Amino acid sequence: MTNLSQVLLRTFEGDRQQLHNEISQAKPSAPPDVSCLVTWICVCPRSETLQSHAHCTKAALGLYFIQQFFLACPVKKTRKMVICCSLLLLSLLSGQLNANPGVKVRITQKGLEYTKEVGLEILKQNMEKEHFLDLSGYEKFGLGNVKYNISRIHVTAVEFPSASISLVPGTGIKLMIGNASLTIDMNWNIRTWMFKDSGRGTVYISKVFVTAIFSTSLDNMGHTSISLTSCRTTSGDIDIKLNGKSGFLHNFFIKYLKKPIHRRLVTNSCPNIRSGIQLIDEDLQSLNVLMPIDDLAEVDYSLNSLPAVFQPFIDLDLKGTVYAAGNYTGPPYVASPFAILDQSDSMLYLAFSEYFFQTSSFAYYTAGAFNITITEETCSYFNISTEIFGSIIPEVAKYSVIPYPVMLKLMATEVPIISLEEDSFTVEIQGSMEVFAVLPDSTTQSLFTMNITANTSIALNIFDQKLMGSLCLNRLQFSLARSNVGFFEISLLENILSYILQTEVIPSANAKLSKGFPLPNLANVTLTRPHITIVQGYILISTDVHYKH
Repeated sequence: MTNLSQVLLRTFEGDRQQLHNEISQAKPSAPPDVSCLVTWICVCPRSETLQSHAHCTKAALGLYFIQQFFLACPVKKTRKMVICCSLLLLSLLSGQLNANPGVKVRITQKGLEYTKEVGLEILKQNMEKEHFLDLSGYEKFGLGNVKYNISRIHVTAVEFPSASISLVPGTGIKLMIGNASLTIDMNWNIRTWMFKDSGRGTVYISKVFVTAIFSTSLDNMGHTSISLTSCRTTSGDIDIKLNGKSGFLHNFFIKYLKKPIHRRLVTNSCPNIRSGIQLIDEDLQSLNVLMPIDDLAEVDYSLNSLPAVFQPFIDLDLKGTVYAAGNYTGPPYVASPFAILDQSDSMLYLAFSEYFFQTSSFAYYTAGAFNITITEETCSYFNISTEIFGSIIPEVAKYSVIPYPVMLKLMATEVPIISLEEDSFTVEIQGSMEVFAVLPDSTTQSLFTMNITANTSIALNIFDQKLMGSLCLNRLQFSLARSNVGFFEISLLENILSYILQTEVIPSANAKLSKGFPLPNLANVTLTRPHITIVQGYILISTDVHYKH
């Protein structure tokens, strides 16, 4: 009989061939219930990356086959075990559904108000530029028909004197436009069996009211998605002025033109709004949720869960994991829960957790970014040689009578530890420095190796839509790891090594940090007056935004 723990282990480790063999041995006699498999797979979160979704699907497959196996067993006691296994796997699945975010985004009411103003202005400009389709048809008149044709329809003015936007908790965004008005120029043509007339005309439509509710969701690639869930339009007064030959008949014509114009307005307003929302949604889908930082790392800004809509704000939980470029193996860290402080003075808040920066540290450590080699050629301020070290350490002078150039190899021996405290961003680096003599034949000979503990702090700023940092060395600790020249007091070297680190290593690190982390952002949106606050466990960027259409 197949062992349950082995099946479960094979499922998560991905040993598919072995799993297939084991399941075949435990195959029930009755046909399997495939609907159950579909149910389990549907539990998997579509917001995760493809890799995470694959892991989740494996778990679902494992649960399905285990369930089918035990349901085939006649022993009641054995069947009870499937309940425990189901609960175990469901807890694993729910853990993926509710994974804590690495980055949070909050859009406040102030941000929504700005979005409304921008959106209405864009709508107004687009309506004034748009060329509308001709409108033709007929209206019944006594025993005959009044045929009409309205062409060259052009909106010359749009006014939105009253508009409000609000959040509907748990639902989405509610937009209300009140007492809107439009002025339209057009060509018109009317004919009956008795007479006909044509000319130019102006239509003034007032007291237009629109109520629309939009919902936010996420697609299977972790993009934010927006859709129109309900819409209602009512129009009030329509005033038409016609220019033509038969002025005395215009009042008679007007009532037949009002009906199709009113009908077109009521029936087309919501579909036009829906089309506009679909365009916005297409822009959202085109955003790269996996953004390159540089040649070494990428950041995943996909949505971690459904957008949370509250009365005063919308919260978006982003995955916020940094990977070494092209390597999407999950980092050995779990994001801790955190909450943004209640604030509403800015339009937008971006919170980057300690987890975000720790995965950054892991990604760069994996890519070897913390390793640096300093040679006589690359040293900017002085030539390092065994003669300089020998003047400080007699053991080096005895070992190397002839002066040779020196090469220093620095490397991080552990993943640097990130710590975010109140007004403090520190990085603790454990590393080593090996000192080599470069011999005339270009070979190297190790002189000694030191352990280094460096405590650094990072000052943050925002430039060109990127979060940038500047590293500052706080304190250093050295210890002698091994020596080929004999034991010596490491304190003798502290001054020169500190100087080398300050003049060579720190500037090199700052050059890399100056490239910055790209912030989650929309096209044509720039941050204005951003302010950075460091609190316990995360940094908070408070900012307004500006949209350039």
